[in-house]
Amino acid sequence: MTYCVALALDAGIVCMSDTRTNAGVDNISTFRKMHTWEEPGERALVLMTAGNLATTQAVVSLLEERMKAPEDRDPSILRAPSMFQVARIVGDTLKEVIVDQAGQDGGPGADAFGATLIVAGQIGGGPMRMFLVYPEGNFIEASDDTPFFQIGETKYGRPILVRALEAGMSFENAVKLLMVSFDSTIKANLSVDAPLDVQILPRDALALGKSWRIEANDPYFRQLSESWGAALKQAFYSLPDFDLDAIPD
Repeated sequence: MTYCVALALDAGIVCMSDTRTNAGVDNISTFRKMHTWEEPGERALVLMTAGNLATTQAVVSLLEERMKAPEDRDPSILRAPSMFQVARIVGDTLKEVIVDQAGQDGGPGADAFGATLIVAGQIGGGPMRMFLVYPEGNFIEASDDTPFFQIGETKYGRPILVRALEAGMSFENAVKLLMVSFDSTIKANLSVDAPLDVQILPRDALALGKSWRIEANDPYFRQLSESWGAALKQAFYSLPDFDLDAIPD
């Protein structure tokens, strides 16, 4: 399994992904699930992947292959005129790979080849946009009502995002919020784990911002995990007391 999140803020977009893949408890590996491309001053793009590893690697390989000689290999996300067209290309490529592996009509095992993707970025002359791409190749766009996307193991890290995310928060607070979301997921599910990859996309920069990898033994990440656990306990015991004696016999 995996866990990837992208947050849309007034200041830009923040993306975070884990790196764990597993085919059973005795077959655990680390693979990068965040991929980035840029042409500084013209466009900056981020793609995050969840699902069948062979499918997602094939999608990324096809996208990159079609970038190397744009005059001969079309379409290329580095030549698409808008983020909407980038999302269409990514969706078509995902569908193409799944159909190639599972067949045009799918079949009983077709779901095994499924994958979902998050595409985010900005192209010069257009707004910053973010899309969630489904295995069928169709997609939806983030909005003020849906300011973040998750893929993979989403349920454990979702509550803190719903409660705490604010469009006006700083990149620093957004990264902290994502760390708490990932910590909650890691605590609850062994199929998600560090290292975690982070990418910031500043609005209108038309270039990738800061990116780094958070290791499992990162001092700040460990301190945040311990502090969050202690804060939850303190918040729990500060809630109004429940009176069992008030329940009628």
